[in-house]
Amino acid sequence: MKRVAFYTLGCKLNYSETSTIARQFEEKGFQKVDFHEQPDIFIINTCSVTENADKKCRKLVREAQKIAPEAFVAIIGCYAQLKPENIAQIPGVDAVLGAAEKFRLLELLPTFEKKPQAQVLAEGLEAANSFEHAFSYGDRTRTFLKVQDGCNYNCSFCTIPLARGKSRSDSIANIVAKAKEIALSDVREVVLTGVNTGDFGIQDGRRVERFIDLLQALDQVEGIERFRISSIEPNLLSDEIIEFVARSKRFVPHFHIPLQSGSDRILRLMHRRYERSLYAERVATIKRLMPQACIGVDVIVGFPSESQEDFLDTYQFLNELDISYLHVFTYSERDNTKALEIKPVVPISERNERSKMLHILSDKKRRYFYEQHLGNTHTVLFEHEVDAQGQMQGFTENYIRVTAKYDPVLVNELKPVQLVHINEQMLVEIEEPETVFVTHG
Repeated sequence: MKRVAFYTLGCKLNYSETSTIARQFEEKGFQKVDFHEQPDIFIINTCSVTENADKKCRKLVREAQKIAPEAFVAIIGCYAQLKPENIAQIPGVDAVLGAAEKFRLLELLPTFEKKPQAQVLAEGLEAANSFEHAFSYGDRTRTFLKVQDGCNYNCSFCTIPLARGKSRSDSIANIVAKAKEIALSDVREVVLTGVNTGDFGIQDGRRVERFIDLLQALDQVEGIERFRISSIEPNLLSDEIIEFVARSKRFVPHFHIPLQSGSDRILRLMHRRYERSLYAERVATIKRLMPQACIGVDVIVGFPSESQEDFLDTYQFLNELDISYLHVFTYSERDNTKALEIKPVVPISERNERSKMLHILSDKKRRYFYEQHLGNTHTVLFEHEVDAQGQMQGFTENYIRVTAKYDPVLVNELKPVQLVHINEQMLVEIEEPETVFVTHG
């Protein structure tokens, strides 16, 4: 029995696909092991959103060689689609598979036999035109369910359309069937994920269904207590969707909405499909209908030509918004993107300083959000991981992360808790029956 280890870089979508590919291997008799357990095969699923993701891929190959020098190393994912020949030159890599090939690993590499040169199995993006189902299972309490793939947007900083192809999805009927399959397991929460999740409904190049209709259908699936939307573009987050979540039986009050910049000038240069006024309207609508809702924001600092005035415009806009946390990305140059043509380039030192300022703002926003919920009762879904201090963690419905002394009875359980105090470590204590704390997400 060959032993295979998987490592995932990047987003929840990648994670759902890795988990699905891992199940393919297990169904064929392979033994799934951890990365450090000297496997016979390493499968590394890559991301290429930032330059750091590329560097991480190279580092993982080096680590794999140290752990098991004779093991077969296959690279899949976005970076593999964008730079297959470059990856093939990395010492230790045996195969590179693109977007259309990664779900066919066992077919294309039946023996996983090492050869003198790395095999490159990556067709052009025109081959990546079908929707491949994927969902994670068995690794975490929550399951990530893929509902959409690819992107028809052409943001000037982004390589994802070059790595994953055009927007596409399967039918509502098929995805509901997958959700019902998941419901037969012990999963309590499902996170809907995709490249541009709110663009769900395109099949064979044309729109045939709507995201809101998918949400309404999933809301009727028995056996899953919670559904969570991983991320949705502000121009696709309609009032209809917000109003539905507000009255939903199962969809939780948590939205992650990419902003990228609070400067309309920079948004235009990024080729984003909205102005900041629309973003502010979306936040206001959510908070009016769901005052307890958690709202996360993606923002990029140091985009080409971003002046200090542009950045401060973004900072002030975010500071005044009723949001809960930020995911801050420092702009990095990516080959074949239109942003490379925009001048002047923001110095790295300035990008880093702006990033630091927004990380501090994010901490303040998160703390303020937690403070608003002190004294309130929320339901926590506890996960099975235990840290070095013997603590277990979980999330409330509105994405407050909690941690408690490990209790096997609580694993994968939804338990009401009352948040009563934030201590110096940014932990929120609760009252009866256990002491539970809130930590950074």
